[in-house]
Amino acid sequence: MTLDTSELNKTRHDFNGRDSVWLFGYGSLIFKADFPFLERRPASIEGWARRFWQGSHDHRGTPERPGRVLTLVERPGTVCAGMAYRVAPSVFEHLDVREKNGYLRFATPMTFADGGHEEGLVYIATEDNAAFLGPAPEDEIARHIHGSHGPSGANRDYLLHLAEALRELGAEDEHVFGLERRLLALAP
Repeated sequence: MTLDTSELNKTRHDFNGRDSVWLFGYGSLIFKADFPFLERRPASIEGWARRFWQGSHDHRGTPERPGRVLTLVERPGTVCAGMAYRVAPSVFEHLDVREKNGYLRFATPMTFADGGHEEGLVYIATEDNAAFLGPAPEDEIARHIHGSHGPSGANRDYLLHLAEALRELGAEDEHVFGLERRLLALAP
């Protein structure tokens, strides 16, 4: 699969006759909502875990030195907390470009903090995309994040803002908080 998935995502879901669609954010979409939304609610999805296994050639890194950002990997029995946004379908014109670096839109059942349920869309970078970096030891991932920078800023800021946002949600995430500890232990 190519790096730019924006055109492919346009063919994945039909929004005809819909005034709104739910979107689930598990990474930067939790703390950086640079799009209009009709409603925002804490939510979670089951069977998925956050991992810093996706390369970022366009936001937190460069084509020569990609940063590391999140994707989701299947983990039965795991709950991934995040933020759900109800948006107009036209918002996906912006989001498909923002999430173009290997991410595809998938449908997922979501559970809101109040116990309600809705179907939503989520962007996931699967293993077969050209920017997938895959697993690595946490010390190596932290060093990689520490040294990466792109048009959207320092890769370390992405991790630190995410950890802060997860704490505000009251969410636990061993992977994110472990990387945060390792990153903060590195010299500035």
